[in-house]
This record gives sequence, structure tokens and C-alpha cells, in this order.
Amino acid sequence: MFNVDKIRQDFPILQRQVNGKPLIYLDNAATSQTPQQVIDVIVDYYSHYNSNIHRGVHTLSQEATDKYEAARNTIQKHFNAKHAYEIILTAGTTHGINLIASGFSSLLKKDDEILVSALEHHSNIVPWQMLCEKTGATLKVIPMNMDGELVMSVYDKLLSKNTKLVFVNHISNALGTINPIEEIISKAHEVGAAVLVDGAQACPHLKPDMQALDVDFYVASAHKMCGPTGVGMLYGKEAWLKKLPPYQGGGEMIAEVSFEKTTYADLPHKFEAGTPNICGGIAFGAAVDYMNAIGFEAIAKYEHELLDYATAELLKIEGLKIFGTAKEKTSVISFNLEGIHPYDVGTLLDKMGIAVRTGHHCAQPIMNFFNIPGTVRASFAFYNTKAEVDTLVSGVKKAKMMLS
Repeated sequence: MFNVDKIRQDFPILQRQVNGKPLIYLDNAATSQTPQQVIDVIVDYYSHYNSNIHRGVHTLSQEATDKYEAARNTIQKHFNAKHAYEIILTAGTTHGINLIASGFSSLLKKDDEILVSALEHHSNIVPWQMLCEKTGATLKVIPMNMDGELVMSVYDKLLSKNTKLVFVNHISNALGTINPIEEIISKAHEVGAAVLVDGAQACPHLKPDMQALDVDFYVASAHKMCGPTGVGMLYGKEAWLKKLPPYQGGGEMIAEVSFEKTTYADLPHKFEAGTPNICGGIAFGAAVDYMNAIGFEAIAKYEHELLDYATAELLKIEGLKIFGTAKEKTSVISFNLEGIHPYDVGTLLDKMGIAVRTGHHCAQPIMNFFNIPGTVRASFAFYNTKAEVDTLVSGVKKAKMMLS
């Protein structure tokens, strides 16, 4: 049984007050909160076996190494990667994207084409623009419609023998749209293009299967999945990871070093230069275990109920418009009140203890498409409640009355 009241007891931060009001945290698309079970793992690491990994024969180093590699195995199983060494532990989604962009700088040439979607976060736009500047490749955009869905008929036309890379997010951080990545991947492969999927917003809500998707690269961040900040993962097919050059040089990523020549370590260490976020990696594994214990089917069902309820209640407010009305979407609602700047709404909601995100959400092209400066974004997690939705709706009504 899914018991949200019991789940909420796992999150100490949900017990605090903000501006004298009980905290209602609706900024989960920016970062999720961390349960006590994961906090305990972090404290345990620094209290009992804090040490560098892969390099020491002493007990603490061996214990830390074992826990870190066990976390990698946990993440591999969760995402159904074929091999543990196909999981590169990174500093987060942006790091993983830049790692791949850097690697492809030696593989692309003039007249090659890269496709990105109009729904992307800046971190899945800027690296590809930089890559095109370096290589002479051309960046093309899969457009969106007014519902916030990709226009797949145009995608079909954009694909050609010149298409080398396709980059798309699994779920839009700004609108909550769930993109048809299975179709995108399959069609890209038909023309010989590789595909990278930004899964940062998807992984808190569903359980992507790397082998079933047949995706070439997939990136995610722990802090969206009840884990710590500063750690994430890059999945890459073994053949691609072997083909790409290292992203950074330093310790750990080498096999042999001399002043004449350096040879690189095997996967995954080839892409993991320097001392990693050891505690973060271990805690990432713990966060994955925590969410799996609740169950992603139960999480998805509950969050969809919250989305439907919040959408219906917010649309009862006159002058409120929701941006992002795709048929397939997750628990994100981006909205504006007619004639009122989103920043002002967000500021007043904060005074009521309600945490939402305002602005362009690192997705300015989306806001430009709708010709708006930004939105108020309420993003829900499995520990939110319908009572919190009611408080949000009351808060928006109050903000409207005060700002109109």
C-alpha cells in the first residue's frame, strides 16, 4: 500500500516551517528532498570509513571502494545496463552531456548534422552549439507545438544520412512533457545516428530500461532522485565508450604513464579522472534503493493523481493559464496569471511557506516560443499531498487578489 503520510516521515525537512508556515515543497523538478535513510548513509561514510578509493591496501580504502562499486552495481541494475562498466559516475547530468560532447569533437566534421529538440534545458543546447563551432557541424531543431509536444513529422524530415547525433530530453523540465524517445531512438538508428537522452527529469518518475530503449547514451542526476547534489551517472554503450577519447586527464583514468606516452585505463575508469564524489556515489546507490523500495509504478500512479487534481483545481482560477498540455506528461505544472509577473507570484507564495520555481527554468527557447518571460512552476513528488495542492491553490488565489 502506498502510504504518503508514512513516506513523509522519512523526510526531516518536511517538518520545518518557512515564514511561520509549514513548508510546502513544490520545487522537485529543481531538486528533490533527501530521506533520512540516505542522510544516514552520508553520515556513516564520513563517520566510519572516509577514505580514497581504488588506491589503498588499508581497510578504510577497501571498505570505501567496495561500497562505491556496489553503488555502481545498484545503478547498473536499476537502469538495466548490460555491464557495470557502462555506468560512468559523474558530477551530474550536465557533466555527462559535456563529456559526450567533448568526445564527439574528434568524430564530427563539416556538413555533419546534430539534432536537438525545442524542449531542451540549456545544458542540452549549449554544449552542442559549442561542438558545432569546433567542428563545423550544423545544429538543427525538432520544433514543438502549442501543447508542448514535439512535431514528429518534422523530425522525420530532419533525419538524413548527415545526421550523426540526436539529443532529446526524456521529460521536459519546464513543461513536464514526456517525449516519445522510443520512436526518436529507433528512427535515429535507421539513419546511423547516435542518441543521447537527458533523463534528469524522467528518473524520479519512471524506471528507464537501457537495453529495451536501445539508447546509446543516457544521463541522470542523483539529486532529482532523493540523493545528494554533485553526483550523477552517464550510461553509454560499451562500443561507444571505447570509441570516445577521455574527457579529462589525471589520476585513476590511466593504465601507464611516462613522459613519452600515456595509456588509458579500461572502462569505466577511463572517464573517471581524479578523486570522485565517493560519498555521493554511495548515497546515490542508497537513494536508488530507497525509491525502488517504494516502487516506481506506485510512485507514477500517485503522482499522476496529484497532477490531475492540481491541474483541475488551478484551472478553476480565472485568468490562470497552464503552459504544457501534452497528452503524455508528468507531475509538473507551469502556469501564469494574466497580467502578473511570475516572479511576483512566486515571492508571495514563499511568504506563505510554498516553494515553487519561477523564471525560464533554463529553457529560454520554450519561453520565447510562448512569448512569455517565464512561468510559475509547481513540480510534485511522491511525498506531496492533495492537501498541499489545496494550499497552493489558495495561495495562488491570494496572490492574484493582492497583485491584480
